[in-house]
Amino acid sequence: MTDETTNPTTPETPAPEADETFAWTGDESNGATAEAGSTSGGREWLTQLQSMIENIAEQAGPTLRQISAKAAELAAVAGEKAGPVAARAAEMTAEAGTKLAERSRDLAAELRRDQAAREKTAETKSEDAPEA
Repeated sequence: MTDETTNPTTPETPAPEADETFAWTGDESNGATAEAGSTSGGREWLTQLQSMIENIAEQAGPTLRQISAKAAELAAVAGEKAGPVAARAAEMTAEAGTKLAERSRDLAAELRRDQAAREKTAETKSEDAPEA
């Protein structure tokens, strides 16, 4: 089973010709003048771009200050609301830490008691064992 990508009965179409409608129309005889014109045009564009950037910066300044002030206000409100929550969390952590410490001490004492009892039982059994 083979797949043919070309159909032998269809004649091949010629490749389309290049479109030359966007060719350079400047004066090719004086390259220095064309280069100087493009340089001065580029400088003019850069000057316009710089002035546009400065205008945007001047106009955006007050808006940015308002946004910054609002952000500072929101941060202050968040801090005020988070303070009591953080204080309560600290209290709860302290309470939990105290309870955990008490339980740990009780567990340690119980483990020591059990170990002492096992050792005493082992000593008693070794004394009661008949010697051969």
